[in-house]
Amino acid sequence: MLTGYFVIPSAKGVFDNVGSRAFFGGGTSSGGFVNVIDYINIATTGNATDFGDLTEVRDQRNGFSSSTRGIFFGGYNNTNGGTDDENTIDYITIATTGNAIDFGDTVVATYHSAGFANETRGVSGGGYRHAIGSTRSEIDYITIATTGNATGFGSLVVARYGGAGSASTTRGLFNMGSNYNNNIDYVTIATTGNATDFGDRTSDGPYHSASSSNTRSLCYGGAANGGTTNIIDYVEIATTGNATDFGDLTAIRNTHGSTASPLRGVVAGGSKATVRTADIEYVTIATLGNGTNFGDLTVARNDVGCGSNSHGGL
Repeated sequence: MLTGYFVIPSAKGVFDNVGSRAFFGGGTSSGGFVNVIDYINIATTGNATDFGDLTEVRDQRNGFSSSTRGIFFGGYNNTNGGTDDENTIDYITIATTGNAIDFGDTVVATYHSAGFANETRGVSGGGYRHAIGSTRSEIDYITIATTGNATGFGSLVVARYGGAGSASTTRGLFNMGSNYNNNIDYVTIATTGNATDFGDRTSDGPYHSASSSNTRSLCYGGAANGGTTNIIDYVEIATTGNATDFGDLTAIRNTHGSTASPLRGVVAGGSKATVRTADIEYVTIATLGNGTNFGDLTVARNDVGCGSNSHGGL
């Protein structure tokens, strides 16, 4: 007679409860560029813990990840008269702590690009090239489990920088924004080719962030109409159409980073009223509502690159 049984939980179930680790790397503090990497457990609240260091100090902004490996893609520092865009790609093993390791190079040195990933492939689009004063439309990709240089994927609908990426397991969204543009583009991650128009965000402008469950993508704060906003909006990734209001961040914020577990979106760092902040806050993705305080980064800074081992692309 059967007297009992057990069910082995899926990886997602484990991550939902205890194992969702987020990381935050690089950025600019009041003292200049940093190489600091922090981490948190998304399911709890509390301050971040030191993880290790990037291979070099830089504004990061573009981070993404598989369930095992975190990627920091490109960046910027001004050691070359304010025109030093980075072509560096670093990686970490999310479940451990330690310093980042060189992965390869971007197609071209680029700053303020937007990225996302699924378990296999990381994708980055747009960005700004200080050295030649131009905005990119190109999309590049890497295979996360290997090391090596990025490869061309296609192009955005319009060249843009300062946007943010989010994804389901199959579809990636570029929530873009330079020149006060509110367009959302999308691609199918497993293929290559040009992006397609998805719809519009509720606010325009760059320097926001985005994260997702495997069904819903949220976009947080950023520049809008020449100022800064605390607006959070969302779209359902499997459809196309314009974003809908979700709620508000705890304060206006731009140049921050964000990532997610299946249940929570977390937002970290950035600038509040031109002052760099260490604040981390979170929302519950499946509901509507405002942000709630989570804790602090180890260093107040903006332009951090983020990822997790359980975001919507996994």
